[in-house]
Amino acid sequence: MLWQELKRIQKIVDKRRISSLFKQDSKRIENFTIKADGLYFDYSKTNIDQSIKNLLIQLTSVANVGAYRDSMFSGEPINVTENRPVLHLAERGSLSANASANAQQTNVIVSEQHQKCYEFVDGMLNGTIKPHKAPRFTDVINIGIGGSDLGPRMVTRALRPFAKGLRIHNVSNIDGADLADTLAQVNPQTTFILVASKTFTTLETLTNAESARLWIVQTLGEEAVSKHFAAISTAYDKCTDFGIPAERIFSFGEWVGGRYSIWSSIGLSTMLSIGVEHFKQFLAGGKSIDTHFVSQSISQNIPVMLALVGIWHHQVCRYATRIVMAYEQRLEHLAHYLQQLEMESNGKSTTIQGEALGDVAGPIIWGGIGTNGQHAFFQLIHQGKQIVPCEFLVGINGHEPELKHHHDYLLANCLAQSEALMMGSGQTTTSSPEESINRHKHFQGNRPSTTLLYQKLSPYTLGQIIAIYEHRVFVEGVILGINSFDQWGVELGKAMAKQLYPYVNNPSVSSSGLSPSLEGLLQEINKG
Repeated sequence: MLWQELKRIQKIVDKRRISSLFKQDSKRIENFTIKADGLYFDYSKTNIDQSIKNLLIQLTSVANVGAYRDSMFSGEPINVTENRPVLHLAERGSLSANASANAQQTNVIVSEQHQKCYEFVDGMLNGTIKPHKAPRFTDVINIGIGGSDLGPRMVTRALRPFAKGLRIHNVSNIDGADLADTLAQVNPQTTFILVASKTFTTLETLTNAESARLWIVQTLGEEAVSKHFAAISTAYDKCTDFGIPAERIFSFGEWVGGRYSIWSSIGLSTMLSIGVEHFKQFLAGGKSIDTHFVSQSISQNIPVMLALVGIWHHQVCRYATRIVMAYEQRLEHLAHYLQQLEMESNGKSTTIQGEALGDVAGPIIWGGIGTNGQHAFFQLIHQGKQIVPCEFLVGINGHEPELKHHHDYLLANCLAQSEALMMGSGQTTTSSPEESINRHKHFQGNRPSTTLLYQKLSPYTLGQIIAIYEHRVFVEGVILGINSFDQWGVELGKAMAKQLYPYVNNPSVSSSGLSPSLEGLLQEINKG
């Protein structure tokens, strides 16, 4: 079997120096890099040689990745546990021409949803949509959680150079400090509030929304709610009961999972930040990778090869985590975004057929931004006993020409880290006191990394990056035989929290019958 052969070879090459592969293969750079539409993906600093690469590529054939991909793009219900198609692709116009009639109808629905958002955005930005008692809005608060928060938060921050003037704030945590600290920064007279919840029942989002509503009502009166709130939801009745008029309710399809929803109406706060045309460029960037993913051969396919590198490191080499390091300050939320995308998608223990999974799936994703991480957790990356594959992202150019020397230092640091991880430093072999001290300064190296270069962070480029990682998750999921599009694991804790709220909220409620630990915790909480 392929898996057994890969694991057999891995044991043989485990101690092989990655740097030696460049001497063995004079065309390694050509064979282990991919150029596509302004992107340059380098996975040459991994311990994958041509024979291993060939075996990994065979995994895609055995798992029928191409057929599953075509089913997704055709709108077939590949999310089998929920009997749904996976149609976030429609949000960027990428469904295949031979998609089913129902899927094709999705294109019409998406176009209508986007157009409604665009008209609203234009009205907000040009000032024709006005507050209750002020000339125009200055601030927007997006209240959501999970995909309704992480996507808009990450993309809006990343694209700040393209902002049109409205200040965007994000509230997600049910911790009252999140809302209180945000409201303290804004004026209710000029603040617009988006409530992003598909069902309009999400505990955190609705609790924050109700408190924000009270804040508006106490300052401006009940009649201001209809002018200061909008909803991104499919639950029209609940939204209108809240006081939001139908023209301010922006829907998106049931077939768009939360972690894939930034392309939909959930991206409304981002649209309000960067404007309609830049958001369309963002969609176009995603679509360009969809086209690349469908049309390119595996060896020249960035999402597929990124997935195969991930499979090699996690399933074969047994590296438990991988780190995403963006050398781009404005991508400070990217690692958090990818944590949800990858760990909610592929953190599974059951196969798509409903059987127990025979191996681990879904590595732990973490990361940060360069150069900050170098002064924090990179000590472990370089000298810790566990190996953590690194995925570097960096733009060749920055947005501040007057600070070009800053960006040059940033690039130098990114390149230096990947090189140092691979090369390490000289080996200490003696036991003299001086050499004993030198051991502390020794870097073993031989740590794998990949690098994704892009020209400059733009709406189009960011769309490309996100789509690459979406398709990477999909390919890994297909190879592992799991459903990457459900997330039952997030439900249990949410349900239990609702059950426990009365015990926390009312000390007189008896906690007998709960676990001893829980009962003890509640007793201690109620003392306070």
